[in-house]
Amino acid sequence: DRPDRMRLLTAAESAGMLVAAEMNRAGLPWRADVHREVLRELLGERYAGGGEPRRLAELADEVSAAFGRRVRPDLPADVVRAFAQAGIKVRSTRRWELESLDHPAVAPLVQYKKLYRIWTAHGWSWLQDWVRDGRFRPGYQPGGTVTGRWTTNGGGALQIPKVIRRAVVADEGWRLVVADAAQMEPRVLAAISRDPGLMEVAGHEGDLYTALSDRAFHGDRDHAKIALLGAVYGQTSGDGLKNLAALRRRFPRAVAYVDDAAKAGEEGRLVRTWLGRTSPPAAGHGEDGEAGIPQEADGERGDFTPGYASSDARARGRFTRNFVVQGSAAEWALLLLAALRRAIAAAGLRAELVFFQHDEVIVHCPLAETDAVVAALREAAGVAGRTAFGETPVRFPFTTAVVERYSDAK
Repeated sequence: DRPDRMRLLTAAESAGMLVAAEMNRAGLPWRADVHREVLRELLGERYAGGGEPRRLAELADEVSAAFGRRVRPDLPADVVRAFAQAGIKVRSTRRWELESLDHPAVAPLVQYKKLYRIWTAHGWSWLQDWVRDGRFRPGYQPGGTVTGRWTTNGGGALQIPKVIRRAVVADEGWRLVVADAAQMEPRVLAAISRDPGLMEVAGHEGDLYTALSDRAFHGDRDHAKIALLGAVYGQTSGDGLKNLAALRRRFPRAVAYVDDAAKAGEEGRLVRTWLGRTSPPAAGHGEDGEAGIPQEADGERGDFTPGYASSDARARGRFTRNFVVQGSAAEWALLLLAALRRAIAAAGLRAELVFFQHDEVIVHCPLAETDAVVAALREAAGVAGRTAFGETPVRFPFTTAVVERYSDAK
């Protein structure tokens, strides 16, 4: 219906592929010696033969002692069975469920799981496989998810634990400019829904939730945040429903936008992002109309009744509710990368884009260029907003930190 938007999406995806290739070539600065030091601090000595390092072995012994028998903490089924034998029923070994239990095995088990994840995902083997010549080069996959968000082809670049970020160190005389888009998805919702009130709130570069709370929640920032994120992610029961009602009264077009997308998903229909990326079809159903397309006028959605259970329909609705926002945010991020790349090149800077995940960008640059890079980021955010959504009051501010180590940015 809007080929101009689809052409823009195609161009943005092409630019994203180019940026991904250039980031892979540049690589994220990585100090292998610092990484090894961190692993020794956390995990202790390595044992010959590739077995668990000392600290994990000690924690495994503590877990077994708490249960009174040998338990493999790396095997969820064994842990669930051990709790059952102790008279405690658990459905999983997720941290939130474990921490609700009163049992001496919980503390060492939670710590074991945390360190085990670091050992297997970013341990010595990872370091050997992925870091070469002081650089980590993940294989970025632009558009790797159905919403258009990026993934990586191995390497775990999008899940680097904060403690491991200590190894991401700028070259001597250089700095890392770490930029985090502030409250990006709520701002995108304001832009795509064209809700006048929410666009006004998102037109300021300060804290969006504080501004929202002053208008609709009697200054209660927490309730404002819960309400807005509930609208985007589908928390529409309990306190979430009460907060959503308050949000709907003040920002009806924004809430209606995601409600329409959720309704379409529940009915097995398709939704689209602002630039035209289409959601995957519901299982067993063909296309029967669309929702979430900003240029469509409101109208009858038809009497299509889904042929699957209501619980599945609600899950589908939650997905499509978020799809139209998260996917549109991913499009803005692509345009940001393209604009930032162009701004850096136009200014003749030596700076390099070296990392990107969802709403965060890292630029590696000489110390003398940091101010210019921060300015380029702000300019690129504005260009991306205008290119994607046209002229709106909505602003897309960045929180920036100029650091030597990635771990110091947050």
